[in-house]
Parts: sequence; C-alpha cells; structure tokens
Amino acid sequence: MTIPASQSPATAPDGDGALPHPAVESPVVSDDIEVERLRAEVAALRSQLAETRPRARPRRHTFRRAVAAVLVVLAAFALVTSVVGLWAARTTLDTDRWVATVAPLPQDPKINAAVAEYATTEVFQVLDVETRLREVLPPQAAFVAGPIAGQLREQVRNTVRNVLGSDRFQVVWVELNQRLHQRILAVLEGQSTLITAQQDRIQIDLLPLINQVLRELSDQLPTLFGKQITLPDLSSGAIPENLRTRVEEQLGVTLPANFAQFTVYDSGQLWAAQQAVATAKRDLALFVGATIVLLILAYVVSPRRRRTTVQLGIWLIIAAVTVTAIVRAVRRQVIAEIPEGTYRDGVDAAVTTVFSTLRERGTQIIWIGAILALVAYLVGPGRFPVWLRRQVRRGAVAGWRGIRRGTDVAVTRGPGFVTTYLDPIRIGGVLVAVVLALILSSWTSLLVIVLLLAAFEVAVTLIARRHDQDRDHPATPPAPSPAT
Repeated sequence: MTIPASQSPATAPDGDGALPHPAVESPVVSDDIEVERLRAEVAALRSQLAETRPRARPRRHTFRRAVAAVLVVLAAFALVTSVVGLWAARTTLDTDRWVATVAPLPQDPKINAAVAEYATTEVFQVLDVETRLREVLPPQAAFVAGPIAGQLREQVRNTVRNVLGSDRFQVVWVELNQRLHQRILAVLEGQSTLITAQQDRIQIDLLPLINQVLRELSDQLPTLFGKQITLPDLSSGAIPENLRTRVEEQLGVTLPANFAQFTVYDSGQLWAAQQAVATAKRDLALFVGATIVLLILAYVVSPRRRRTTVQLGIWLIIAAVTVTAIVRAVRRQVIAEIPEGTYRDGVDAAVTTVFSTLRERGTQIIWIGAILALVAYLVGPGRFPVWLRRQVRRGAVAGWRGIRRGTDVAVTRGPGFVTTYLDPIRIGGVLVAVVLALILSSWTSLLVIVLLLAAFEVAVTLIARRHDQDRDHPATPPAPSPAT
C-alpha cells in the first residue's frame, strides 16, 4: 500500500492502525548537551588563561621578591649599624653616660694593676728613690739601696692599688672623669685645659691620683720625702687648678712637662677625628631615618610579607654577628699595639667594660631577630607550623579543663582539708617564711615576708572557721511550694 505524500513516517499508523504522537525532543537530553557545551567553554577559557597569566605574574612576583630581599638585607645591616652609632654617640658624647660607664673601672683588678704600675713608675722617677737612699746610707751599705728601693716600690704599688680601690678615691675618679669628658669634647672642638691637644695628641692628667698616693705615703713613710709634706685632700671631688704647683712645692722638685700625663690618643689624625665627630652628629639622624625607609619599602614591595619578616629576622642575626666580629677584630688590632703585660691587660679590661653595653645591644638584636623569624615562620601555612599550632591549641584546652577541675576540687574539698590539717598548715607557713627570710636578708624583703605570713595565717584560720560553722549549721533548703 502506498503511503500518501502528506503523511510522514512519524505520523504513519502503527500496526493497530492508530496514529502515534508526534516525535518530541527530550528535555533531559537537551540539558546534558548544554552542560557539555559549557564545560568545553570553561576548559577553553582556562587554557587561554594558562597561556597568558602564568607568564606575567611569576616574573613580576619574582622581581618584587628579589627587590624586597635586597632591601631587607640593607635594612638589617643599616639597623645594626644605627644601633652601634647611637650607642657610640650616647656613650662617648654624653658626659653623664660616659661617667656612669667608666665609674667601675678602678675596681677591676687588671685596670687597678695597670694604673698602679704606671703611677708607681711616675712617683719613683720624680722622687729618684734609689739615689736618695744611697745618699743617706753609709758607703759600706750603699749596695742595699737597690733592694730597699725594690721593697719600697712594692709598697708604693700596694698603696696606689689601695687608693684606687677606696671609696674616697671613687669620688675623685668620678669628678676627674666628668671634667675629663667635658674637656675631651672641648678638644674635639679645638680647645681644652686638663686635656691637651698638642701635635695631634690627647693626654689624661693623672696628677690627682698621684696627689692622693703621696698623701698616703707621707703617713706611712714620712722619711721617704725627708720632711713632712702637706698636700690637699681631694676626696671631696674638688680638684684645685694649681695642683701641679703645690705638688712641686711640697716635693721640692720640678715635675717634667709630661708627668702623670697618660696619652690615650697619638695617631696624627686629630683633625680627622674632629671632622668624624662632627659628621657623625650631623648624619646619624639621617642614617636612622634611612633605615626606617628601607624597612617600609621592603614591606611595601614584598608580595609575601610573612616571608619578608622571616628574612628580616635571619638577616638581623647575620648582621649582628658580622658587625660584632668586625668590632672585635678592630679591638684586637688596637690592643695588639700595646706592649704585652700589665698595661695590655689593663687596656683590654677597660675596653671590655666600656663596650659591655654594646655587647648587650648586640645580644638583644640577635634574640630579637631569632624571635621575629621564628614567630613569622610558626604563623605560616607550613605543615610543621600547622601541626604545632594544633597541638598548642589542644594543650591549652586540656590545661584549661585541668585548671577548672582543680579549682572545683579546691573549692569543694579545700576548706575541709584546711580544717583537718589546720595546725600543720600554720606551722608550714611559718617554716617557709623563715627560709625566705634567711635567703632574702634585706629589710624590705623581711617586711614583705611578715605581711604575707600574717595574711596567710589569717586566711587559713578564717577558712577553717567558716567550714566549721557550715558543718554545724547546714543551710536548710527552701520548702517546696504547694501545688496549685
């Protein structure tokens, strides 16, 4: 049978002669096709993005990381150098801080020995002790002048050391250094009296020390000078301007021009030192400001500031160690110029004392750098920091729970325990107070211990009494309200 042209296969009758419904496209199939199309489009966009952005961003970030790393290195070394400069300015250019720094020097055994040797040599040269002994001894005994002079020299040295270590000379030492430092600054500006700057040389006048030593020797060995001498007592700190003239009159000698003049600077570069001090005063603030600017720029440029903080901490440690090594090398070179023996040991001890504060600053910078780097690393996303933070959090929670449980136990069972063992607790408090009083022997600590002991005894007594009252008269629970 021939199918009419107006009928399509979709509308042809089926085997039963009934016409089926027209063919309709399934909505589920349409959605799947749309999803696949969108997925293909997203994949194409991602591939395009992968071809463009990864080439630009890593280059830019790499450049910023490199610039930030360089700035951090410069900032770390600038910071350490600024600390050294500030220490030098505050210590050497401030009279009060300088005096506080050098005040303990006479108490150091090595410095004491070096100054005692120098002062003893000066005294024996001006008095010519051995010649005087030969004059007063008979010709047959002239050969003992040398041994006797040696014994006298040892006694003079001991006298000098005792004078240096005495509290009375400490006042003179502080006053001498105060005047000394003020005039050192005057030397650097071109004028001075106590310290002279002749032929590029700076000298310290130790005549006040010699004066005090001669006073002591006059009491111990009056025959050493051939007469009774009278010299001013400088223990009050007042140093007369005509001290040299008075010493010459009492000893009956003319002191050499460089008598008791201890040269501390003689390198032919005084003008350079003056200019260096002036430049340091002018440029130190600018250098500190530049350090701050470098730090700010490093963090502004850095794409990862936490990593920059880690780098800063590490480079602070490296910079502090490097600068410390340089300072030590310069110190060794300077000390090597001094002859071995008492003088070198004394100068070494003096330099150690003066630079003690700078060493403390260096140690502080190292600790700050280590803490900074460690904290910045531990707050990062690494496996170990994440694990450590998790463990710390768990430990804190467990600790807090333990504290709460302990507090609950103390609140519920503590009063009963105190009531049961009241007398042993009181005796234990007294024993602890006695031990603390023996260890801390000051009057202030003793007063604090007595007050704490009294508070402890009163507290345990009140706790025990309150517990007894609560046990004898328990609180009656309120009666239930009648049912309505």
